[in-house]
Amino acid sequence: MENAAENPAGPDSPARPPYGSPAPSGDPMLTARFAVPAVPRLLVHRPELLKRMTAGVRGPLTLVNGPAGSGKTVLAAHWAAAGLAGRPPVWLTVEPGDAPGALWAYVLEALRRGGVALPDGVGRPTRAEGVTRSFLVRLADGLAASARPAVLVLDQFDTAQPPAAMTEGLDFVLRHASGGLRIVLTGRTDSLLPLHRYRAAGEITEIRQADLRFTHEDAEALLAEHRLEVSQEGIRLLVERTEGWAAGVRLCALAMQHSADPETFLRQFAADRTIIADYLLKEVLDAQPPPTQDLLLRVCVTDRVHPDLADELTGRDDAARTLAGLARDNAFLERIEASAWYRLHPLFAEVLRAHLRQRCPGLEPRLHGRAARWLARTGRLTEAVVQGAAAADWPFAAAHLVDNLAIGRLFTGLEADQLGRAFADMPADQTGAAPALVGAACRLAARDLPGCEAGLRRADAHLGPDSGPAARLGRAFLGVLAGRLADDLTATEGAAADLGRLLPELPPHLLAERPEIRALVPAALGAAELGAGHLDRAASALTSAVDACGEPGTEYPLCDALGSLALTELMRGRLRQAAARARASLAVAEQYALPTGRRTGLGHLALAGVAVEQDDLAAARCHLDLATAEAGTRPEPVAAVEAAVIRAGIAAAEGDGEAALAALRALRTAGAPVRPHAWAVAELAVAESAAHLVRGDAAEALRALDAVDAVDAVAAGDGERPAHLVAWARALLAAGRGEEAARALAGLPGDDGATTPVRARARLLQAQIAAADGDPEEARRRLGEALGLARPEELRRMFTESGPWVRRILSRDPQLARLHGWLSSRTPVRAPASTTGGQQPPVVEPLSERETEVLRKAAELLSTEEIAAELYLSPNTVKTHLKSIYRKLSVTRRSEAVHRAQDLGML
Repeated sequence: MENAAENPAGPDSPARPPYGSPAPSGDPMLTARFAVPAVPRLLVHRPELLKRMTAGVRGPLTLVNGPAGSGKTVLAAHWAAAGLAGRPPVWLTVEPGDAPGALWAYVLEALRRGGVALPDGVGRPTRAEGVTRSFLVRLADGLAASARPAVLVLDQFDTAQPPAAMTEGLDFVLRHASGGLRIVLTGRTDSLLPLHRYRAAGEITEIRQADLRFTHEDAEALLAEHRLEVSQEGIRLLVERTEGWAAGVRLCALAMQHSADPETFLRQFAADRTIIADYLLKEVLDAQPPPTQDLLLRVCVTDRVHPDLADELTGRDDAARTLAGLARDNAFLERIEASAWYRLHPLFAEVLRAHLRQRCPGLEPRLHGRAARWLARTGRLTEAVVQGAAAADWPFAAAHLVDNLAIGRLFTGLEADQLGRAFADMPADQTGAAPALVGAACRLAARDLPGCEAGLRRADAHLGPDSGPAARLGRAFLGVLAGRLADDLTATEGAAADLGRLLPELPPHLLAERPEIRALVPAALGAAELGAGHLDRAASALTSAVDACGEPGTEYPLCDALGSLALTELMRGRLRQAAARARASLAVAEQYALPTGRRTGLGHLALAGVAVEQDDLAAARCHLDLATAEAGTRPEPVAAVEAAVIRAGIAAAEGDGEAALAALRALRTAGAPVRPHAWAVAELAVAESAAHLVRGDAAEALRALDAVDAVDAVAAGDGERPAHLVAWARALLAAGRGEEAARALAGLPGDDGATTPVRARARLLQAQIAAADGDPEEARRRLGEALGLARPEELRRMFTESGPWVRRILSRDPQLARLHGWLSSRTPVRAPASTTGGQQPPVVEPLSERETEVLRKAAELLSTEEIAAELYLSPNTVKTHLKSIYRKLSVTRRSEAVHRAQDLGML
């Protein structure tokens, strides 16, 4: 017998109560539950998600699923209010107290209020027992007979925690309504509906947490709605900290409105001291039962958590089930891909840690220590070290790093910054060799040589013949890197020899797991050889370093070694090889997103040197500025010398001798080496002489060269310095002493003893002497030799600065001019051939796909705002892309970028 509460219509049945009757509890039905929530006044428009909602209701089921504050209801309300569903959707906000019978009563009332006509015989259950199969059949049949499909939005459907009978009934009606019902479910957890069946049939549209996250452009739009002016870097930081969590971004925007400096707020805000903390504690933590709250407070001390680690921290054995449930419920905890590990949302973890300190003072360090030992037992080195440091157990953390030969990870790899931060608070007075070595390594990574040396002295006081090989290897390893920073080749070579003797004492399998040691040591040794002016030996060591790279963790030494190798090739006069190595170094830096603080700037410095010799001053200035920015306030001595020489060369090429001299003087006042190597003394003297010649003072040019000690001027590790003799001859010629200049050039070594630029300059000077002596045939012959030597490397600057006599000879010899047309075509090394000629600065790096799209729109003469509208970007984002395009193409204006790209065949 059917339950009378179902109240079917029939000849013997009492009249069906009207739809507008009270709720099953006897109270009036709450009108607010049927109203579409008001869309926030400050709304971020998300057209792609709205389109997916509209496409979703063409099928039976649309699921909008995400954690608290992710914007589920706002999205659904915006979609409903915008009238994108075809017919106005029926809205019902589900509440926690809704029993199955009451929920069905509200569903029927929502349909009635939404204008969905159902037969009188459907019935109106008021209790769970009334929801029979007969009722479900009549409801499905009634919906199937509707003229138009009904679209029902069940907002916060999971809050009622409907039993299986409710979801089974909903599934039955949805599948048997013959397209007459379309349902949109929003909730934090997955519905108990058989979603796998809908997925298999292609009958479900799912909008998940990843889809709901705010993008950079969304956050930018929201801040603009709040009338907040924030830099692109600030917006990036906001999105990174909140991970796109909509409520977090909104709450931060509200807090920033009350902040005197929004940018400072973004850099310094702590989640536990904002309204975000109240939201997360009330909406997420307090919603959990006490055992789950305890688990969350204990596991928040780790960046990621395994069920076994959670059991270790709680002393229980229910973590696997609890963590899985939290992830399923979108409780700001998610499973990491397909692994057994989980992670808390960073803001939630930050709030939990603050709550843990308040609720259980002193427990946090003990949890860190317990986690450190579990992670160490399971072979997770970096995490164990970080947790040990967080527990202030410095002996454990340092020893674990040193004993596992992992001290090199403080200098390279994806975990270098993380490890550096972990030891940032370690007191300098910790006893033991391991803390002293780690402290020295941290100072060395910060390029603090005195601090490193103090740490090494403390380590030496604890080390002896009986110390383990791992600690002694760590000491030798740091000695190699410190010797390089100190520009002390002897110390670097000695430490490298010590390290080589220790390697056989260590387990081969452990060494094989530490590729950074094999890469960093030859890179440092090669850089030290370069600093001493031993170019051939530097090239050999640096090539070995490059060959040793390739495995994860060797990205920084690869970038560094390639940059040093580029500078080595530049100093050897091999411009094409220098440019190739420099671009390879920059490509590694970009590919692995190496932070600016870990780049040496040598790649850009080498490209600046190449550009000067090729008479491309705009590119030279661009690369030199980038090199200076990357090198910071403590560049390596060799880089400081070369940067000063290149800067002086740019000024001299522009005819500003005073600026050239100022660049060289600045090197001495900026902390250059007290006792520079002989090669550096000679190179600086050559640059100073050239600056005086630009000023028209040949006497001072000669004095600058003469001031260099005769021995030091020509002795620099790899043999004589012919560049000094050529510079001397040039100054003599400028002083009107042509015969002495000719004798000086006659004393040059053979072709094997001088670089190509030096030999080309010597031939050019000999041509100039012949022209001055009235010997045009000899002048032409020598000029041809100079051009032939310069052509492979496209050495234009020397011809530009030589004066009009070169042009006169070429104008009288069309054949020679045609043969060396490259002299006026400033095509960059390894760049595509220009079809239009003209100046072509080198491309720093390839444009991204989005940057190419922006550039194409710029070529159509669209404004910034028009480009933004065309590409669905904000104007600020377009400006950021344009700045990046200018940097990569070595230009300063939009028109130059378009012309440059057209010349290179990019447009």
